[in-house]
Amino acid sequence: MHKVKIAIEELEQEGKKAAGVFITSPTYNGVCSNISEISQICHSHGIPLIVDEEHGSHFKFHPDMPKTALSQGADLVIQSTHKVLCSFSQSSMLHLSGDRIDRDRVHKCLQSLQTTSPNWLLLASLDATRDELSKNPNTLFNEVMELVQQVKELINHIPGVSLFDLSCFSNNFSYMDPLRMTIGVQELGLSGLEAYNILSTSHGIQPELIGTQSFTLAFSLGTTKDHTQRLVNGLKYLSINFFQEEMEIIEMKSKQDHGIERLPLGEVYMSCTPREAFFARKKKVNFEKSIGEVCGEFICPFPPGIPVLIPGEIITKRAMDYLVQVRDQGAFLKGAVDPLLSTVVVCDF
Repeated sequence: MHKVKIAIEELEQEGKKAAGVFITSPTYNGVCSNISEISQICHSHGIPLIVDEEHGSHFKFHPDMPKTALSQGADLVIQSTHKVLCSFSQSSMLHLSGDRIDRDRVHKCLQSLQTTSPNWLLLASLDATRDELSKNPNTLFNEVMELVQQVKELINHIPGVSLFDLSCFSNNFSYMDPLRMTIGVQELGLSGLEAYNILSTSHGIQPELIGTQSFTLAFSLGTTKDHTQRLVNGLKYLSINFFQEEMEIIEMKSKQDHGIERLPLGEVYMSCTPREAFFARKKKVNFEKSIGEVCGEFICPFPPGIPVLIPGEIITKRAMDYLVQVRDQGAFLKGAVDPLLSTVVVCDF
């Protein structure tokens, strides 16, 4: 909230006014911002608040869920209905509240961007989802919420694995989605990718997101007792095979393999805009000679799926060291012409 207020005030000092404030809440890990306070700050300056709530379309349907963005004063909210609710993939909803945003203008903007031949199957699935939710909105998520609570209690007794909660994140967050579960495996001496490979192969467990020291699971209306039992069994398997048998080398392996949990997201030095870099002439240079050059491609390691370098950004040693480490752990460098990083595409100004 503090950063939002500072950003708004800095613009005002320059004689400018923000057209709107855009935030993402919840995050992929299910962590939610204090939208109520952010909306108060925005509205006190006459600025609308837009919230990307793509992973929070289910919040309204159980008392133990976080508060919805609309209930906390957001003016426009985008929800990916298909992510946790039951509509088809690619279907989503746009919600408006209050009069700070011109509805007619939003409608005209949508008309200029959307196809004149929409997929009626997707639209029908949204309507079917709305109908299903209207029949039992207060009890629909009871079963999966009970399953998640049971799983958390069991996982808390498994040596070597840890459940992330709000205390693991910044103080700026106020709620956490109970249907997102982030599990740390650092004490096992495993990376998130290594844990994923084992769980996927031996127990059929498919995490939603993989980190360098953790992985995140998503629970939904389709989650069953069998799914949760396989998860518990899989984590017990990891604990038995890696925590107890390799206890003595965990600390050394952790230092060697897991000193990269945080992405190099400090100062980003841009030589030009991504557009300018996109249209610029390019050349390939050896990895060792790329430091200080202007990046000509997106380099986005997955996991976790966040770009480390973008076109127009000056390549730093810190960024390249990080990319080498995640590559060596098995991450795929999406966007890179050479995923092995023997060469890097740079702008040839």
